[in-house]
Amino acid sequence: MPRLLLHLRLSRASLARASRILSVGALVGATSVAAHAQALPPGVHLGMTAQELQAALPTAEPVSRPQRLSGGLLGSWRGEPAPIDGLMFKPTYYFAGGELRRIEYDASTQGLPDGGETAFSTLLKWGRSEFGNELAALDPGSTYVSWSSGELDVILQRTGDARRANLRLIYKQRQLRDASEL
Repeated sequence: MPRLLLHLRLSRASLARASRILSVGALVGATSVAAHAQALPPGVHLGMTAQELQAALPTAEPVSRPQRLSGGLLGSWRGEPAPIDGLMFKPTYYFAGGELRRIEYDASTQGLPDGGETAFSTLLKWGRSEFGNELAALDPGSTYVSWSSGELDVILQRTGDARRANLRLIYKQRQLRDASEL
């Protein structure tokens, strides 16, 4: 079967909506830092090569010790952290087969009174309004939900306890498998 290359472009409107929700979700207490937009940088899309990422993001830096994930994913590039209401979301770009397949936005919620529960709940509401009902799981030490939309999977994860919690929003290409591969 010929290999189908997926070039998925996330709509700016969808990312802008996610950005607004991230900003609102990170709000804790009556006062907050002014919200900053959290969206994929111009020219960045799933399916691009590392060279295209470098051209689109001249400030992106190679990771000295890339993280390896299943499916051959290698978190080999990191973007500049983006502040959102006092949380620093750090983007990491994962490649496999020469293509950008996954982008993770990671933020530490350490020091927040609720350990990120408010931000997680707000992002959960956003996901439901954007993608419908979620698949959810609650494991000891983590809570995560996911949605599938076309060729895109979106995952929201909260890990750790209130003292060492992290919040992660992941965009990744959906990997459909042929029944013969199962």
